[in-house]
Amino acid sequence: MKLEWKICIKIAVSLFALYLAIIYWKDVAGFIGVIIGAATPLIIGGAAAYVLNLLMTFYEKNFFKKAKKPVLIKIKRPVCMVLAFITLLAVIALIIGLVLPEFISAIMLVIDYIPDAADWVVEQLEKIEYVPDEIIEMITSIDWRSQIEKIVTVVTSGISDVMGIVISTVSTVVGGIVTAFLSIIFTIYILLDKEKLGNQADRIAKKYLSEKLYGKVRYVLSVLNICFKKYIVGQCTEAVILGLLCTVGMWILGLPYATMIGALVAFTALIPVAGAFIGGGVGAFMILMVNPLQALIFVIYLVVLQQLEGNIIYPKVVGSSMGLPAIWVLAAVTIGGGVMGVFGMLIGVPIAAAVYVIIKNDVNGLTEEKIKKTLE
Repeated sequence: MKLEWKICIKIAVSLFALYLAIIYWKDVAGFIGVIIGAATPLIIGGAAAYVLNLLMTFYEKNFFKKAKKPVLIKIKRPVCMVLAFITLLAVIALIIGLVLPEFISAIMLVIDYIPDAADWVVEQLEKIEYVPDEIIEMITSIDWRSQIEKIVTVVTSGISDVMGIVISTVSTVVGGIVTAFLSIIFTIYILLDKEKLGNQADRIAKKYLSEKLYGKVRYVLSVLNICFKKYIVGQCTEAVILGLLCTVGMWILGLPYATMIGALVAFTALIPVAGAFIGGGVGAFMILMVNPLQALIFVIYLVVLQQLEGNIIYPKVVGSSMGLPAIWVLAAVTIGGGVMGVFGMLIGVPIAAAVYVIIKNDVNGLTEEKIKKTLE
């Protein structure tokens, strides 16, 4: 095989670039971090547009399916996009409305409960003969309510320079507002012109990729797209089922904060497998402040419900919707969480499903026509 000078030059340039990247990795990583930070609004907008597109597509198919008049066709996209935004905001507002008031009241209950708990601890210590009197006197002499007020004051006001905190807070808030505003703008633009953007990306890929590579890239992206869509729908369905089961079960058992804890468990259940335990831990602590026995009952019920969710509901609703066996769902959540934390747990399952489908089709030697049918 005869090597051409162009190939040798490309290899040499690639090796030199790799060498520079290794030697100056800190600078390269910093530059990449700056680029990612600058592109944060675009990344967030793209992710939000992908999720909102599911709702927008649903409204377009169900409410404008038979629209033939030019006026209806023209307003179809903006109206459905607004409905998608309203739906998402309504869900967020519902969760906040159910969780926040009860959570604040529970925090106030904890603050009021601590002095009484300290008195109870002192009484128990006095019954123990081997506890020195100095320790009991020290605990008794503490004004717990004033100490709690001081802690709250320190937390709210801070221990650093007030002006520094104010400036840092204002800059953070302003930066967050700007990022959110730009993200919304990008989201709206992507949703309104998704077909145009898709065609542009497709034309660029055809221009600079070989026909074979273009087909493979398009195939992989199609599998990823379908797996992510099925995963989002399945995960949301599973979260709603788990939240309803938690709320109904708490009502039957007569446990407090049933609606709030059910909504919190449903929200945290968006994190695969382990998410319900996060919401359950907060709920158990809140119930503990009311009645320790009821908190124990709640923990037992949540463990049983979590076993049902982890072994039956989640693999069936999420795993089966993507054709991914239950064992690989659990493996994807475990590995994804270990590598990238919560974000890895969220994207681990759809990525594993896509890899599973690609490998399965390749092993079975499916033709392009059969592969297209598997993607439908």
